[in-house]
Amino acid sequence: MDDKYDLVGFMMSRDGVLRSSLIDLLSGTPLEDSASSISFAVATFALVNVVFLMLFFSQFAILWIERKAVARMQDRYGATTALRSLWVGENGVTAGEWWNMLPFGLGKPIGAVNKWLNKNFGNRDENFPTVDRVNNRSWMGKTILPGFFQNVADGMKFLVKEHMVPQRADRLIFEVSPFLIVSSTLLILGMIPLSSGIYATNPDLSILYAIAIFGIAPIGVFFAGWSSNNKYTLIGGIRSAAQLTAYEIPLLLTLLSVAILSGTFNIIESIHFQHSAGAWNIFLMPLAAALFLITMIAEVERVPFDMPEAEAELVEGWWTEYGGMRFGMLFMAEYIRTYAACFLFTHFFLGGWHLPFQGTIGSIEFLGLGGLYLLIPGAIMTLIKSWLVFLIVFVWARFSLARIRTDQILEFGWRMLLPLAVLQVVLALVYRLYLFKPENMADTVAGGNAWDAFGIPSLVPILTTLFWVAIFVIYLNDEDKSATPERMFHVHTVEPAGTVVPGQE
Repeated sequence: MDDKYDLVGFMMSRDGVLRSSLIDLLSGTPLEDSASSISFAVATFALVNVVFLMLFFSQFAILWIERKAVARMQDRYGATTALRSLWVGENGVTAGEWWNMLPFGLGKPIGAVNKWLNKNFGNRDENFPTVDRVNNRSWMGKTILPGFFQNVADGMKFLVKEHMVPQRADRLIFEVSPFLIVSSTLLILGMIPLSSGIYATNPDLSILYAIAIFGIAPIGVFFAGWSSNNKYTLIGGIRSAAQLTAYEIPLLLTLLSVAILSGTFNIIESIHFQHSAGAWNIFLMPLAAALFLITMIAEVERVPFDMPEAEAELVEGWWTEYGGMRFGMLFMAEYIRTYAACFLFTHFFLGGWHLPFQGTIGSIEFLGLGGLYLLIPGAIMTLIKSWLVFLIVFVWARFSLARIRTDQILEFGWRMLLPLAVLQVVLALVYRLYLFKPENMADTVAGGNAWDAFGIPSLVPILTTLFWVAIFVIYLNDEDKSATPERMFHVHTVEPAGTVVPGQE
């Protein structure tokens, strides 16, 4: 089902507003013969930039989401942008009457506004002298936005810090590595559609292209660790190469199962398949969804798979020698890769921009409810789903799970995830060949019902979901905590601390 908000058609169609206006503008000029090519180039440039900026700036929301979610987990307010922090100095220390240095006569009006704000919202409250002394902004001042502009402050901090290269580092590779990581990461955003009518490009093999781009960054990570000429960064780079190699293969096999079930290597077509077939992939492949999330958390090196950066023993891993905006670029790249992973999970397993129960609610004619429901922009739905995936999976996992050892990470990847990924490929083949009914596909508002069985609609996804939920519950329940399982599963201390005699273990 096509998107009602077709930005691609608006900009790229020859009869669309943008291209037709450019062609009319160039009529009667020496460029009239090339008007079609010029309008196509301008429209492509505009479309790519608009979509990229929408994706790029929407990622600032996940930085705010993580700050506030973690604060709530720790029973505190978290970062807030207090009005006081914008014009009142901390502990009475200010920059003086800085507005008098502004050009074009702006000093007096801005100074007057500043004094009025300070008088009404400065809140030097004598009832809280201790709080006032330590500048706890959670208690002080009226907030403009709950900590959102903290991201801007962090970015400015990175920009003004000095960049230093270690004396014996390989300067060329040291400087190039962050740009290799960031540039390959930004390319991922170019492959991610916001809806069927809002995307920068749509190649036939977009799934393979996106995963290939994910595979470039580990090269830059290893180069960054090696070129810094530091034992901590070198160990971090080696850990990263080993870890990402162990998790790339299960990730590729998981996406292969998605492509087999959807019958395409194109992201947009795989999303349309989920709607036309009548079931999101998460209900047909819960195992694949779990494998994708686990491997992606390892790919972006977040807890519990952050051993390449483990600050406890490696200072900051392969990041150690980077400072200033180079560190800021690497920090940004990590979050862009995480954000891209949320988008890909949304598209591959959550129906992309399609609304929940779109077919059922969209067919309701009473009071026009269905029509109003379908007016919700697909791009908004994509963003909401991606933010929820980031909050529920990536943030929750990061602050709920403990870091595991390197050998446990590698064993988990090779010995468990790889066989499960192969099993998922086999299951995807069985589902596609024997349970899928292509004649029941329908590209309509209501969608199709290609996964019914024995005359019962959606029986296949219902039974599949129930089966795998039961499996997950059984295997996640630690029934015998006193037993000594294999090392990679062991989480309980068998011998209490202090009972082992050195040299007699």
